[in-house]
Amino acid sequence: MPGELGSNKRAAGAKRYGLGAERRLAEKADFERLLREGSRRSRSGYTFFTSVRAAGPARLGIVITRKHAARANVRNRIKRCIREAFRLEQAGLGALDVLVRPPFGARPGAQMLGRLRELFLELGK
Repeated sequence: MPGELGSNKRAAGAKRYGLGAERRLAEKADFERLLREGSRRSRSGYTFFTSVRAAGPARLGIVITRKHAARANVRNRIKRCIREAFRLEQAGLGALDVLVRPPFGARPGAQMLGRLRELFLELGK
């Protein structure tokens, strides 16, 4: 059926450009490993902890506390911006684990998203 074919194309696209479980750092041990052993880079107030893996997709972790933004809704918007920038630039990162800590007082929005995309491109080089 034509309708089913279209939905399959969208589902395939969502997997390719999505941010599924295989693209997230979810275990505490992964966060601790990156904080302890990962290479640390600071750019525009953002701190990136990175580690190259042998194979697999790029994976993202986010560290954000109340010191970054007092209100939970602002912290969540910051995390959405980070995830979206990563989602758009993940193809150029290779098998890289990335842990992101935003600057204190960061304001979510289009400007943040654009800057994060540039920073993820730098990481991929």
